Amino acid sequence: MAGVAGGGGGGGGNDFQWCFSQVKGAIDEDVAEADIISTVEFNYSGDLLATGDKGGRVVIFQREQENKSRPHSRGEYNVYSTFQSHEPEFDYLKSLEIEEKINKIRWLPQQNAAHFLLSTNDKTIKLWKISERDKRAEGYNLKDEDGRLRDPFRITSLRVPILKPMDLMVEASPRRIFANAHTYHINSISVNSDHETYLSADDLRINLWHLEITDRSFNIVDIKPANMEELTEVITAAEFHPHHCNVFVYSSSKGTIRLCDMRSSALCDRHSKFFEEPEDPSSRSFFSEIISSISDVKFSHSGRYMMTRDYLSVKVWDLNMENRPVETYQVHEYLRSKLCSLYENDCIFDKFECCWNGSDSAIMTGSYNNFFRMFDRNTRRDITLEASRESSKPRAILKPRKVCTGGKRKKDEISVDSLDFNKKILHTAWHPTENIIAVAATNNLYIFQDKIN
Repeated sequence: MAGVAGGGGGGGGNDFQWCFSQVKGAIDEDVAEADIISTVEFNYSGDLLATGDKGGRVVIFQREQENKSRPHSRGEYNVYSTFQSHEPEFDYLKSLEIEEKINKIRWLPQQNAAHFLLSTNDKTIKLWKISERDKRAEGYNLKDEDGRLRDPFRITSLRVPILKPMDLMVEASPRRIFANAHTYHINSISVNSDHETYLSADDLRINLWHLEITDRSFNIVDIKPANMEELTEVITAAEFHPHHCNVFVYSSSKGTIRLCDMRSSALCDRHSKFFEEPEDPSSRSFFSEIISSISDVKFSHSGRYMMTRDYLSVKVWDLNMENRPVETYQVHEYLRSKLCSLYENDCIFDKFECCWNGSDSAIMTGSYNNFFRMFDRNTRRDITLEASRESSKPRAILKPRKVCTGGKRKKDEISVDSLDFNKKILHTAWHPTENIIAVAATNNLYIFQDKIN
């Protein structure tokens, strides 16, 4: 079967095959905890790709220009800038260590030659400016070329400094630090379509920030009960609508999604819409509540739909229909019989993310054994692919993988019992206009693209 499609910019339904493009990261068997990738994000043009890791570093890859002499080497992504975004801290009041792990990265739309992104760990959000320097000033009056101050009595003539070319330098500098606003761990940040504000969400509250103001934020959602023993759910993800600056959604650990409108009141504790699928009583089990918890919510680019990911499935909701999703895709239904052992090894609490392609015609999300899944919304076809170094020859076509759920195993199938639950694809990203995807597999970043003939 050919690959699931949905051309980034074009319509879906065209069958094509995915092929390997690049892999970043060390091959070592022993992976350092700090090197594990914790977030992946393309910028608005798709020319830059940022990853954050558990060591608090941000690595930005830039797409090279197409090379006419090598037509098959479509623009590859190479390291553009690497910087330490967050350091480990200690909260002395609560006697808590604050990890440096980057939870989320969000790009701001480009306004000038520089690029800006927001990165956050559990407590502190930072606005970074990434800019290029290829010229330096020479010929100062008051200091020498090495930077030492000149004796004013020896200055006898006035010099006009000149700009001289130098090797290109990419600088990352923190422009704003937004701190001390979250009691609990930040799980989401989302830039508003007004490009002036953004939200940050933790387990119980959502705050609204202005990008220019660091010393205060507005609390727009607070679900903390007066008595913490009455706590029944937490916020798991939140996102602004791509076109309406007053609308945002947040998902909960109970499998519900609330859509809020900031025009109705300053504190959005009362939602405008409430999306929930009624549970089938016949399938209820001890694990029902855990697996119904939503780990990610994403608006489609059009703003008409939103997608939610729970432990076993991806659901697409029409914003005009609250009582049930319009599409449901099973990601790894074969794990339903394995929930007991997944609970014991804590995998049942893994937070998988999901993403849309550029035209909203296909969706992608991760699974175990370094498998990731794609679903074509037009043809309802799906495919399982694997991010592994075995198929990492240049332009090697990715072969669809199949998991055997019982009975006789075919030659190219893999049995459920031999899946490696330590190899998990939690973070994926899709280029905004093309069929290029980035898949984080532990400490490696795989880049795949559609096959060119």
